[in-house]
Amino acid sequence: MQTPATIAKIKVTPGTQVTVHIPVPKLYTNTAMAMPVHVIHGRKAGPRLFVCAAIHGDEIIGTEIIRRLIKLKKVKNLRGTLIAVPVVNVYAFEQNSRYSPDRRDMNRFFPGSKTGSLTSQLSETFMSEVVRNSQYGIDLHAGSNHRANLPQIRVDIENSEALRLARAFRVPVVIKAAMRDGSLRKAAAEIGIPTILYEAGEALRFDEEAIRAGLRGIVSVMTNIEMLRPLSHQTRPKIEPLIADSTSWVRAPVSGILQMEAPLGAKVVKNTRIGIIADPFGDKEVVIHSPVSGMVIGRLGLPLVHRGDAIIHIAHLDRLKKIDTTIEDFRAEISEDT
Repeated sequence: MQTPATIAKIKVTPGTQVTVHIPVPKLYTNTAMAMPVHVIHGRKAGPRLFVCAAIHGDEIIGTEIIRRLIKLKKVKNLRGTLIAVPVVNVYAFEQNSRYSPDRRDMNRFFPGSKTGSLTSQLSETFMSEVVRNSQYGIDLHAGSNHRANLPQIRVDIENSEALRLARAFRVPVVIKAAMRDGSLRKAAAEIGIPTILYEAGEALRFDEEAIRAGLRGIVSVMTNIEMLRPLSHQTRPKIEPLIADSTSWVRAPVSGILQMEAPLGAKVVKNTRIGIIADPFGDKEVVIHSPVSGMVIGRLGLPLVHRGDAIIHIAHLDRLKKIDTTIEDFRAEISEDT
């Protein structure tokens, strides 16, 4: 049998689901604030997984993914413990902002400090109450600044356990991503907790494909680490994600009106046309060529650009023949799962 779990001094007995409101510093209006944490504590012992969203307060896709996750019947019968945090940065979320009220990016302030800035205190609370009570982690994000991302996983591929989680997530591409100082992934890794980062969709918008892919990916990871029982049969073979060692942004060569011709998931070949930028009066058009070959994993949705703006994000891939099939299989599986 499982032993009780304790989150923020609240004891959660085996076989129960509890929402714990972890106190965080008040607003200057003296309004109380709290970070809501859903704890599903299985009857049987097993892995402890945290899933979190809205470290950046405008990246709300993860919040919806977690809302759907905790409603799943199969999740209520898990082994081990799921700690789900739909809104980490409650201050930024309430303001529809990427940043905390002190204008800090929370994902640069882990592991935090009890005596530091507001953002640093929030980071320390999350680390001590959630991350340190876990064995694995999944951090949910979305694109920023009018940019949308193809469902993808960013991971330290040198960490075999993290790479295993990444492959199990069943997205089209897994990206080798260096861990930045102050990021949740790095702070978790430093205390031995492999954590992967899911990127999909865009800020302040819901994207159904991104939500479904995220939900399915978390369930797939939970199955892989034996928190959930596997399906009795698999109707389609699982997709094998493509692994990208690096990525690059294509920047606007001139200012003007952008017409991007390469959608998310598209295969692009070096030196081929991917879009145009026209001046507002229609007198001139500049063709944009891809400087590399690979897959489109992110793109700007705003059609008005200045020279130098990042407009399309490409994962460098050698296996170009696999891109179209991988995307087709991924979208077919997402459609079948709904």
